[in-house]
Parts: sequence; structure tokens; C-alpha cells
Amino acid sequence: MNRRKFAVSLLALLILALFGLGIWSYQQSVKKAQTQAAEQQADRLVRPHAPAFGPASAPVTIVEFFDPACETCRAFYPIVKDILRQYPQEVRLVIRYAPFHAGSDQVIQMLETARLQDKYQPVLEALLASQPQWADHGQPRIDLAEQQAQRAGLNIEKAKLDAQRADVQAVLKLDVEDLVALQITKTPSFFVNGRALPSFGEAQLRDLVADAVAQARAMPGK
Repeated sequence: MNRRKFAVSLLALLILALFGLGIWSYQQSVKKAQTQAAEQQADRLVRPHAPAFGPASAPVTIVEFFDPACETCRAFYPIVKDILRQYPQEVRLVIRYAPFHAGSDQVIQMLETARLQDKYQPVLEALLASQPQWADHGQPRIDLAEQQAQRAGLNIEKAKLDAQRADVQAVLKLDVEDLVALQITKTPSFFVNGRALPSFGEAQLRDLVADAVAQARAMPGK
């Protein structure tokens, strides 16, 4: 390799390194901003209306900003369930809605009406399992989502009526206001006892939860 080619290759590597560093720095600044926003507006993380799994008295709370049409949310659902199984008395999950994809608002309303019928978890799991069929980001097939929800036990006709209720509409409206205030721009976004993940990934989520559980166990009286 002559000097010219070597210099060009070196410059290309330097540009790639700087680009990667820029992305990393940006991600860190976003996480810092989200954590600061959560600290300053802690009441926006957990709302009384939000669906929750696990004991209300759990010392560790995972808040997930969730879009039912999000492929990564679908991939993380079994991971979060496993964490809840691992710490059945110490961790709870609170779901906040982030309707970033087309049609997600309608599916979220379907989930909320399923909660009124005490069918939330089976409908949620049915919708996630069938997500590749109905969650076309360009042209979502809400009719297919309804079929899956109905198979999971949802009274779809009652659900369509309940979707117009003011309290169901208010859930989505407030969640959108909160995600904007907390600077949430993608799903899933996780907070563990108010702390955003240092970087995105399964290991990072598990480590942050384990650290929070260890801190809770170390508290006097535990």
C-alpha cells in the first residue's frame, strides 16, 4: 500500500471513529437529559391510571414507554417478564404508552378497553404475538389486531363502544403529554427507579434492575 492509499485509509478510519464517538456522545447526552427530566418531574413517570404488573409495594419500579406496534417492544416483553419472575416481590412493571407508529393509538385504546374487561394481559400477549401480521407501519391492519384480541377473549363490540369513553381517551392523552415532557423519542424506553438505562440493551436493563434490588435489600429493615 503506497503512502497515499495509507493516508486515505487512515482518514476513513478516523472519520468512522469520530462518527461513532459522536453517536455515543449524543446517546449519553440524551440519557442524561431524560434522567434529569425524570428527576425533576418524577410524577410524570408513574401515573395512577397506568397498567402495572407486580406488587404495588415493590421497592423497584421499571417504567417502560411502550408502543404495541414496536418490534423491539415485542422482543423485550419476554425479557421483562423474566425479570419479574426473577424478583416476584421486589420488582414491578409500569407501562406507559408511546404511540409512535401509525395505528398504535387505536391498538392502545383496544388494550385499555381490555383492561375494563379484565383481559389486559391475554390481549396484550395476543397482540404482541401477532404483531408481524397487523403492525405494518405504513398500513396497519387494525382489523387483524381486533381479530387477535377477540380470540384472546375481548368482547370487541363492547370494546369499540368503550374506546369512546372519556377516561379511556384521557389515558392516551396524558401518556403522550408525559412522554413529550420526559423527552422520550423511541420505544422501548426504560427507567428503573427513575434512572434511564446508561445505554440500550438487555444486559443494561438487567444490570440496572439488579443494582436497584441490591440497594433495596441493603436498606435497614430489609
